Amino acid sequence: MTFKKLIVAASLLLAAAAAHAEQTLDISYQRSSTLWILLKQNGQLEQRLKPLGFTVNWHEFSTGLLSSLNAGSVDLHADVADAFALFTQAADAPLTYYAQENSSPGAQAIIVQEQSPIHSIADLKGKTVAVSKGSGSNFLLISALKKAGLTLADITPRYLEAPDGGAAFANGSVDAWVIWDPFLATQQLDHHVRVIADGKDGLADYNRFYLATTQFAKAHPDVLQVTFDTLRETGQWVKAHPKEAAEILGPLWGNIPPATVERANSRRSYDIIPVKLENLAEQQRIADTYYAAKLIPKPLKVSAITVWTPKP
Repeated sequence: MTFKKLIVAASLLLAAAAAHAEQTLDISYQRSSTLWILLKQNGQLEQRLKPLGFTVNWHEFSTGLLSSLNAGSVDLHADVADAFALFTQAADAPLTYYAQENSSPGAQAIIVQEQSPIHSIADLKGKTVAVSKGSGSNFLLISALKKAGLTLADITPRYLEAPDGGAAFANGSVDAWVIWDPFLATQQLDHHVRVIADGKDGLADYNRFYLATTQFAKAHPDVLQVTFDTLRETGQWVKAHPKEAAEILGPLWGNIPPATVERANSRRSYDIIPVKLENLAEQQRIADTYYAAKLIPKPLKVSAITVWTPKP
């Protein structure tokens, strides 16, 4: 090979290496994205992806997450609760499910004030209940009412996002509130409330899902493998080090007291597992319930989603 050809070959190799090194992984997260928040804080994911030529850009969403998911504007998305994930499927969003957090049925509940005369779901008949529309808590409410022989028509639902629901619950303008952690833990530790039902006994499993843009998932399975393994290990660390995790997460969650964080985390599994189509019966139940309640525009076959499976 001539010297000139060597120079050309070296230039091509350098250009290819530079292009590889400049790849960026865009990740969205919410304040509720516990494992993402920890990884953003400790830089562990960046370290593991660096040999693959990736840097990480983090994008926090407090609103507009559904639009981001549907548009595929980032590569890996904030983990979302079971019900929320259905809205992306209903919108035919180009997404692939690559991980799931195993069920945490106690992480959401229906609560009343301690002095309330309401002691059971049946007692909610004719009452006003605050709930976030289309959330997993919305499904818990419908499921609990059904078990008690009631429907949404037997109560007055007030569809409020969590902060507004909390204000309405505090000032007595609603009789009950359906809410998830850490709001639930905050109410239990800082106020006088009672839980009249949570997701246990088959009412609502409360799974969370991790999604990737399908185009990215197809092009970079190696990145998904590293991400899956890192999320799984981080979840295991949180469960094995509850106090240390709470001390770190408290300020990152908006200066929530560590005891509140620890209470909330005790109810989350943080058990990251592969998504298996045959294990999505709960998702199908939520989809059918939401279609009947006109919360999603069309019936869904949950098993029609695209799934990436990690190596053992």
